[in-house]
Amino acid sequence: MNSNEIEIHKELKKYFGFSQFKGLQEQVITSILDEKNTFVIMPTGGGKSLCYQLPALIQEGTAIVVSPLIALMKNQVDAIRSLSSENGIAHVLNSSLTKTEIAQVKKDITSGLTKLLYVAPESLTKEEYVAFLQSVPISFVAIDEAHCISEWGHDFRPEYRNLRNIIKQLGKVPIIGLTATATPKVQEDILKNLDMADANTFKASFNRPNLYYEVRTKTKNIESDIIRFIKQHKGKSGIIYCLSRKKVESIAEVLQVNGISAVPYHAGLDAKTRAKHQDMFLMEDVDVVVATIAFGMGIDKPDVRFVIHHDIPKSLESYYQETGRAGRDGGEGHCLAYYSYKDVEKLEKFMSGKPVAEQEIGFALLQEVVAYAETSMSRRKFLLHYFGEEFDSETGEGADMDDNVRNPKHKVEAKDQVVKLLEIVRDTKHIYKSKEIVFTLIGRINAVIKAHKTDAQPYFGSGSDHDEKYWMALLRQVLVSGYLSKDIETYGVIKITKAGLDFIKKPVSFMMSEDHEYTEADDETIVTGGKSSGTADEVLTGMLRELRKKVAKKLGVPPFVVFQDPSIEDMALKYPITIQELYNIHGVGEGKAKKYGSEFVALISRYVEDNDIIRPDDLVVKSTGVNSANKLYIIQNIDRKLSLNDIASAKGLTMDALIKEMEQIVYSGTKLNIKYWLDDILDDDQQEEIHDYFMESESDKIEDALKEFDGDYDIDELRLMRIKFISEVAN
Repeated sequence: MNSNEIEIHKELKKYFGFSQFKGLQEQVITSILDEKNTFVIMPTGGGKSLCYQLPALIQEGTAIVVSPLIALMKNQVDAIRSLSSENGIAHVLNSSLTKTEIAQVKKDITSGLTKLLYVAPESLTKEEYVAFLQSVPISFVAIDEAHCISEWGHDFRPEYRNLRNIIKQLGKVPIIGLTATATPKVQEDILKNLDMADANTFKASFNRPNLYYEVRTKTKNIESDIIRFIKQHKGKSGIIYCLSRKKVESIAEVLQVNGISAVPYHAGLDAKTRAKHQDMFLMEDVDVVVATIAFGMGIDKPDVRFVIHHDIPKSLESYYQETGRAGRDGGEGHCLAYYSYKDVEKLEKFMSGKPVAEQEIGFALLQEVVAYAETSMSRRKFLLHYFGEEFDSETGEGADMDDNVRNPKHKVEAKDQVVKLLEIVRDTKHIYKSKEIVFTLIGRINAVIKAHKTDAQPYFGSGSDHDEKYWMALLRQVLVSGYLSKDIETYGVIKITKAGLDFIKKPVSFMMSEDHEYTEADDETIVTGGKSSGTADEVLTGMLRELRKKVAKKLGVPPFVVFQDPSIEDMALKYPITIQELYNIHGVGEGKAKKYGSEFVALISRYVEDNDIIRPDDLVVKSTGVNSANKLYIIQNIDRKLSLNDIASAKGLTMDALIKEMEQIVYSGTKLNIKYWLDDILDDDQQEEIHDYFMESESDKIEDALKEFDGDYDIDELRLMRIKFISEVAN
């Protein structure tokens, strides 16, 4: 080591108590001490803040740190004050200070005591502050969370755009930009906006080999899946992210009712409650925080063991940052996301009110999330490629740590299709984004294709032997393999690379994984809360179906009247052996359990004993009783023969939602007599005709009934008749 190196190692030990730097820290610090513009891209947990804290502490003057979050600044200031006997070593300058406090800050800076001054970007625009800072020595300006500068970042803040102009007013000071997440596009944007193309750039690897990535289909039964997952990780800390405050509250409640210590966290709670819940989590008084993305900024809890995304995030940067809160100590970290395309459509709806430019960016970022969720290649490789990093999925560290690698999908040879795809990108002259390229292949016309007259080309439709899904999946995999690239300037336009041109000349084998099929649980299963996502015991399922057939035959009713399929599957997952336990099976309420349950629990009980099965006693998901008030209201007012329209409007429900509630009531064994309502819509013969249909039908699916009657009855009439039928025949 030369004397300079020895010096900074001594300071590292003195202030932070470490004898060794981590990763790129030392090179970054040397660059800052040499007064060079510096750009640092370092994943969360990589020790990013030390990169500017240490040089600030050992240099002359005050370092200004621009940060977007007041809470984050406060944490950091507290941390630095704990390293020194002087409170004034670090200060915050933002809108929350009183006049007296501001005077104290200025005094400490002027006297040379303050080494780090944390400011919000808004504070820097105040002329009085700028004038003051011009009069004191500044060592450098560090811009934390620098991705906030870029509209392509996941957390764009317009006030960040103006930072460069303000910094120029402070004279010639070096700038340090730091971010924990940035795609090549965002990196370029940051450097351009801060006017520091000459910056020394340091980029740490984004690979977190200890994190296990998994995506599951989001079914109607997501809550019991989450509870099961948490109970398998008993006593471990975890975070569950939801998009809305309402969801945060309801999931936290369900967890508490089911014996999991959890608290909610979102911007709608008052500051005191938020701080209390955050501390409870940090001090391990609770295991789980259910939060909107407001939570976790600057949370330095090293032993978060799982991060669950109840809703898919808006961008892969957000996803990477949020999952990055797991396993910071290098220990186990399970990242589980639930995906359904309906969520994506919801997010798209949110965006529709925004300015067009913003919408375009939002859609492009969201499409990347969809691609990540649906891909069946190594998720780690996909994610790292997004951040501009190559990953070898054979030998790379953590290569087997994701669901796709552990349960590989079927692969097919796609060499000829890759050539076809590459030729289309080449021949359409690099003007299209992925959608138009796929449309050109399958021969579908849209306005853009028409405008460029691509539909008149001989190759238009040349890939129609495969569908849109196939070509999308192939295009993603070819991108990650480097034969195609996405242009940075016009984000999303697909171009062919040199490797791609070589591939056309001399094709080699290309094994393509088929994309995941994320089919929604169809709406019929809403009645019973959908199919459980655990795997049911198939042998037991078979036995229960046989028994159901026997019971149905004896009673002269169709089998679905006794128990629906999802209920049977749930029994084969949870092994209920008492009538009481049967109440907690999907679509089986007290009435149904008492009426049909005894033979079923007797069979399960024998089966469990004969096969030495360890029953998952923790799979009983209790509900929070929010809906029970609604149910009671509906039952009482149907008894009073109140109009269904009035019942719906009194509870703020649509007709569709009311019918769903009624379906749940009758399918779990309670009688509802709605003949008074049906008599107004259908005459006796019509009612009889539909009744007979259900009596003889193999299934109670509404779409089957719609087909059978071919337009004679509408969907609500059939659903209401099904309610009447189940109520009379089953309950």
